[in-house]
Amino acid sequence: MPNLDLPILVVDDAKFSSTIIGKTLKLAGYRDIRFANSAASALAMMEERPVSVLVADWLMPEMDGLEMAGRVRQFDEQINHYTYIILLTAKEGVEALAEAFDRGVDDFIYKSDMNKQLLPRIYAADRIVDLQNSLLLANQLLVDNNRELEAKNVIDLQTGLGNQRFAQQKLSGNLDHSESRGGATSYLLLGIKNWAQIKSNYSHTVQEEILLGIARRLRHLIRPLDTVCRVSESQFAVIASFGNIDHCTTSCYRRIHDGINLKAFKTTAGFVSVQSGTSICAISSDQTPPKASEVERTALNKLQYSYDTGTISIHRWKSAPQALA
Repeated sequence: MPNLDLPILVVDDAKFSSTIIGKTLKLAGYRDIRFANSAASALAMMEERPVSVLVADWLMPEMDGLEMAGRVRQFDEQINHYTYIILLTAKEGVEALAEAFDRGVDDFIYKSDMNKQLLPRIYAADRIVDLQNSLLLANQLLVDNNRELEAKNVIDLQTGLGNQRFAQQKLSGNLDHSESRGGATSYLLLGIKNWAQIKSNYSHTVQEEILLGIARRLRHLIRPLDTVCRVSESQFAVIASFGNIDHCTTSCYRRIHDGINLKAFKTTAGFVSVQSGTSICAISSDQTPPKASEVERTALNKLQYSYDTGTISIHRWKSAPQALA
């Protein structure tokens, strides 16, 4: 059964043609039919309310049917909609039709045979446009669901560690806890200095094996209540709480740094050595707590210093940064 509420727009600068088309459609029972005498006015009407089927004359002054089809396709992209475009033409020949199909036209009705062709073409358009718009809607729902899942995702799928979002949430929670109950928060950022070289020399499978090896080792190196996350392709973070900022000692951090730096990880391509750098931000409860993003940014800036000097770079918040040999 045809959808008699199908929104149809007829565009023709010749009033006689529009009248014939409108009369045929109304006799067939279609109720939602609008008319425009130029492409410009038709586009304005479509912006007010989209249509499912556009029946337009190919040859019109100022803007012809082909140019209008291109404008309609751009508009469709913006609103995630599909308009079935039928051109009325007196043109014959494969070349003209091929050009029109390339420009986004769906179908043609020859003016010389319009009485026989119009309704069958509209019925076909009804079925196709309904399917197309159903698919567009389903795809948009999938995109929205994926965005929602991504917004809630806190796990790095390659390593099983928390991801950057989880690290920021955990760091914010630790900072709030230190502010209200005392103590200190530590954010350690460990980066793989030679990651670009590893990516160049080894397959994706080997890269994953190295990342998993680093993740497993970090889990063993940290204390039970510390949190380790993978915060970027080649960087890991450890978020920890201490009773006092003085407890954030070099030896505490060195154990983690030395557990990764210049160590070899077993892979299917053999043992692969990793070079790492480590930077730390330590924040005491007697300081005004920074935002988690500020701590992450500072640690990232200090990481390059660690790469350059081969030392652990530590920054006690709002005090001068020090380099620990």
